[in-house]
Amino acid sequence: MTEMSTSRYLRRDVGLVGLLFTSLGSVIGSGWLFGALTASSIAGPAAMLSWLLGGAAVTILALAHAEVGAMFPVAGASARIPHFAFGSLAGFCAGWFAFLGCVTTAPIEVEAALQYATHYIPGLTVEHAHQIVLTGLGYAVAALMMLFFSAINVLGVRWLSKTNIVTMWWKIAIPVVTVIALVFVSFHSGNFTAGGGFMPAGMKGVFSAIATGGVIFGFIGFEQAIQLGAESRNPRRNIPLAVIGSVLIGVVLYLALQFAFIAALDPASLQHGWSALSSSGNTKQFGPFAALATGLGLGWLAFALYTDAFISPTGTGLLYVATSSRLSYAMGRQRYIPAIFGRLNLRGAPVYAIAFSFLCGMIVFLPFPGWQQLVGFVSSATVIAYAMIPLALGALRKTAPDQPRPYRLPCSSVLAPLAFIVANEIILFSAWVVVWKLLVAIAIGFVLLGIALATTPTAQRPKLAWRPVAWMWPYLIGLGLVSYLSSFNIQDTDRIPLLGVEGPTGTLGFGWDIAVMAAFSLGIYYLALQLRLPVLADQTDEHELQEEELERLPV
Repeated sequence: MTEMSTSRYLRRDVGLVGLLFTSLGSVIGSGWLFGALTASSIAGPAAMLSWLLGGAAVTILALAHAEVGAMFPVAGASARIPHFAFGSLAGFCAGWFAFLGCVTTAPIEVEAALQYATHYIPGLTVEHAHQIVLTGLGYAVAALMMLFFSAINVLGVRWLSKTNIVTMWWKIAIPVVTVIALVFVSFHSGNFTAGGGFMPAGMKGVFSAIATGGVIFGFIGFEQAIQLGAESRNPRRNIPLAVIGSVLIGVVLYLALQFAFIAALDPASLQHGWSALSSSGNTKQFGPFAALATGLGLGWLAFALYTDAFISPTGTGLLYVATSSRLSYAMGRQRYIPAIFGRLNLRGAPVYAIAFSFLCGMIVFLPFPGWQQLVGFVSSATVIAYAMIPLALGALRKTAPDQPRPYRLPCSSVLAPLAFIVANEIILFSAWVVVWKLLVAIAIGFVLLGIALATTPTAQRPKLAWRPVAWMWPYLIGLGLVSYLSSFNIQDTDRIPLLGVEGPTGTLGFGWDIAVMAAFSLGIYYLALQLRLPVLADQTDEHELQEEELERLPV
């Protein structure tokens, strides 16, 4: 028997706590370290509403994931579940969308950890053109960290789960202690109406903070449980509990952190408005919560925060190496990319897929925009992958009505299209400066698919189902067009021309752009349901769900 084989099983070594902490460990990363500052600098005290609305939006998306994830507990489920409903091409699109978000998240988390670590180890990062980038030493340390993540993943999912469980207790404890300490030591109720009132930027600021202020970035990761579904014991019970539980815990924690941050600020720091917070020297050097702790004389808390600023992002980066490798593993199984990525080692780990994620991460580390500048892209790339799941849920309700559903989304005829609308609104809020980059990245994926098909023997090529995914092209074009015509932008310097005209154009005023996106999304949703496959995608011809996986699922 060879060491690498496509017939080896992924091992079901992850229990409920391990699966819950896998999702929660991705939710609690660098988002809590930066999100409160970036959200309040955009929306002011109304950032509380941003977290509440963002949490509600992600909860709706999580409920959709819980149903289909429990129905099909397979590796790289974000790519494979849309495949069941709309065929092979939809599976590739969904997998590529999810891969874009995952493969860029791990290096961003490492970069965040090294930015904080520079306080103790000078020379890891440097400010260049108002951006924090890695130095040569920082790049070497980042490579070692990514190599460590990859090694843990190669050892198998049991090592991954155990490592994550150990770090999770710390990752939960420090934010909770931070909230309690800040509220107890420094509470200024007047901050909630200072600097222009509770909502200085209006509802537009609230919505913008959801996409570009780190709110959605803070919540993304709940789907990790379904990506590792094929490696979970009793997945049909554990997946819904892990997905929904991680979101609810995240919502409570992030709301508490935002409340404590606003209340603990020195009122004098708000004299120039909330937008001036992000350019504060102390905040930029020490990080928002560490700067507060230092200013309040809480040296012990500042030390704990600097320690956590390394542990939390690195723990999340570890998980995202696992997720991105499972997605490329799934696409390898389906022959969208070379089949070697679908091979497992003796421990049941997709070692070639893990190596690919490592290489992609090292490319992302090359002088790249800092944390705040990448939040919108990573969030939008992840959310467009999330949008595929409610579409699949709606289609599978019609295609496979008798498929066992351990968890069934209530009022799915309302909540599934609502979840799809919510996902597209979040992409709209991220602004044209992010959307055009996302569309370019998606186009690169189609180019890679074309190259893979051209270099693969005819007998081994997947059968691309074009008609069931005919809705994808107007969907992507429409996303770009509505964003281009919308009123959402980050800064005037971010205005990007299209065919000689700068965008966003503002042709669709605030409110109208949201309404148009909702109507457009609803139309695409029902078009997709009309074009769905009449039955589940053929599992043999399209290299679909492994039969051995189905046989091993508990009843």
